[in-house]
Amino acid sequence: MAVIRTAAQYQAQLRSLLPSGPAWDPERVPELEEVLEGIAQELARLDARAADLLNEMDLAGASELVPDWERVMDLPDPCLGLSPLFDDRRLAVRRRLLAVGSQHATYFIDIARSQGYPNATVTELKAPRMGRSRFGAAHFGTWQAQFMWTLNTGGRLLLGRRFGASYWGERFGMNPGSALECLIHRTAPAHTLVHINYD
Repeated sequence: MAVIRTAAQYQAQLRSLLPSGPAWDPERVPELEEVLEGIAQELARLDARAADLLNEMDLAGASELVPDWERVMDLPDPCLGLSPLFDDRRLAVRRRLLAVGSQHATYFIDIARSQGYPNATVTELKAPRMGRSRFGAAHFGTWQAQFMWTLNTGGRLLLGRRFGASYWGERFGMNPGSALECLIHRTAPAHTLVHINYD
């Protein structure tokens, strides 16, 4: 972590760097102290901004550079709506930068959890195959069933929509799934058919 120097520390440092002689004596030339104070304030401001830049390099603490990150990463995500909260925008930038993607069910469950569905599960259908099928087993269908799967949301949002944390125009108590559906359908493998089951 970088040490941020104050204006008083810079002023003392500048005073110690002055050459010797009567022309540089603060008692004989009182205006010199005002000049050093002005320079010290600017150096302290630059030092603080440099520390801010170091903090902005890590997306966990980024705030000023979020619009620049969004421009580079083609955000804000249309799946999050027209006016997402600032914390959602920062989280979207972090996810876009660190996202790897996957075709496993756990990847899609994690997407659902990130949207506020903590009890999400995936049900995969299986096509009947000789030697693998058992009489009476559930979740079997036609040959096309091997490309179908269901995301079960497991109930309402974890926090739900509430005053002070909702978007303008959202109804209280509603369970908005448009963002979830957009994210799931966009990242699902192209050869699969996804059904989202809202319990």
